[in-house]
Amino acid sequence: MSAGAPPLSGPPRPQAKGLNCPKCGAAIVLRSFGQAQTVVCASCRCILDAKDPNLAILQQFEAITRDVKPLIPLGTRGKLRGTDYEVVGFQRRSTKVDGITYYWHEYVLFNPYKGIRYLSEYNGHWNDISICKQLPMSEGTSANYLGEIYKHFQTCDASTDFVLGEFPWQVRVGEHAAVTDFVHPPRVLSSEKLDKEVSWSIGEYMYGREICDAFKLPGDPPEAMGVYENQPSPITINVAGIWVTFAAFAVFLLALMAAFDMRAKKEPVLQQTYQFNRADAKSETSFVSDEFVLGGGTSTVEVKTSAPVDNHWIYLNYALINQDTGQAWDFGREVSYYHGYDNDGSWSEGKRTDSVVIPSVPAGHYYLRIEPEADPSLPRIAYTVDVIRDVPVFGIYGIAFVALLLPALVISWRAYTFERSRWSESDHPPMQLSSMSSSSEDDE
Repeated sequence: MSAGAPPLSGPPRPQAKGLNCPKCGAAIVLRSFGQAQTVVCASCRCILDAKDPNLAILQQFEAITRDVKPLIPLGTRGKLRGTDYEVVGFQRRSTKVDGITYYWHEYVLFNPYKGIRYLSEYNGHWNDISICKQLPMSEGTSANYLGEIYKHFQTCDASTDFVLGEFPWQVRVGEHAAVTDFVHPPRVLSSEKLDKEVSWSIGEYMYGREICDAFKLPGDPPEAMGVYENQPSPITINVAGIWVTFAAFAVFLLALMAAFDMRAKKEPVLQQTYQFNRADAKSETSFVSDEFVLGGGTSTVEVKTSAPVDNHWIYLNYALINQDTGQAWDFGREVSYYHGYDNDGSWSEGKRTDSVVIPSVPAGHYYLRIEPEADPSLPRIAYTVDVIRDVPVFGIYGIAFVALLLPALVISWRAYTFERSRWSESDHPPMQLSSMSSSSEDDE
C-alpha cells in the first residue's frame, strides 16, 4: 500500500432508516431495509407498506392482544449459530383443534449479509427456521428433503392474530394459511400455503437456554411443556442396536451354559431312602448317612430330596460335614405338596421334590447329618436323599441375563413413552389404528 493512501475497510455497516407513521406520526425504524415489505407501527398497530416511500397504510387492526409481549424484544441482537442477528419482527399465530385454541410465536431475524431467518416458540419449545434451499418432494404421509425422509405430523389452519415490527412478506392480521409439518427429529419440514402460493421451510429444535444465551436474555427461559413434534428424544442410544447387542450377549450366555453343562461331571455319590416314623422320632431326632467321597478338586454339590407327600409336608435339617476337617455346611429344606378344589376349580401348590446346590465344596470324605420333621398328621413317610457332585449352576447366568435385559427394557420403555407422547399430539396418534379397527368391528 502506497504512503498517503486511505486505509482499506470492509463494507459499511447499514444504518437504520427513520420514518414516521402516516396515521399517528410515531417514528418508524426500518432495520431490515430492502428486505422488509411490511412494517407495523408500534404505537397505533397500523400495518404499513415498507416499499412505499410514504408508508401507505395496508391494514389497521384493533390490538385486543396488547398484553402479548415478545420474549425477545424487537431490536435485540444476538449470535445464533455463529452469526449475528437482530430481531426485527414478531407475530403470534394460532390454530383451533377440537375447540381448543393453541398459540405460538414467531420471530423474524435479520443479518445484512445473511438475510432473513426465523425463530418459533411454542410452550417453551424453540425452532431455528430458514427457507428451504430446494423444493422438497412430498408424497402421501412423507416428504423427502436433501435425501432425508420426514414423516407427516400434522396439518392445520394457522391464523395470524398479532404482529409487530418488520416482515419480508405482506403480513395481515386475520390471514389464514394451511400449514403442514413433517418431522425427522430434531428437524421439522413445513409447508405453508397462502392462497395459491406455497413456501417451504426447514427448522431445527433448540432449547430455551440456548436462545437466552444467544440473545443474552435475563432470567431463565420458560419451561418447556410436554413433548414437541421435533423435540429430540433424550434416548440418544440406538434402541434397535441395544436389542441386537442384547441378543448377541444372550446367545453367548446360552453357549456358555451349554458348555459348562456338558463339562460338568454330574457324579452321583450317595442315594439313600430313609423312613420317618413319628414314634421313633420321639426318642432320636437326628442321624447320619453313610460316608461318601467327593473326588477331584473343589466343586459344587447338589442335595436332592424327594418324598411322596400328599397334602402334607416334611422338613429336613441338613448338615454336610467333612469327616477329615470337621467343616460343616448347614441348611434346611422342605418338601410339600397340596391340592384340592374350590370355586375356581382344581388347584395345586408345591411339589414332591426339592434340590439345593452348595458351591465350592473341597474334595474329601463326607457324610450328612439329617434331622427330619413332618406334618403332625403324618405318622410315617419314606423320603429319598441324593447327593451329586459337580453339577452346573445356572443361577449366575440368570442374573447375568436379567442384568443385560433390564437396561434394554428401561431404554426401550423410555424411548417408547417419549415417542408416544410426541405422536399423541399429531394427526396420527398411537391409538388411531386400534380405534379404527374397533370402530370397523362395531360397524360389522
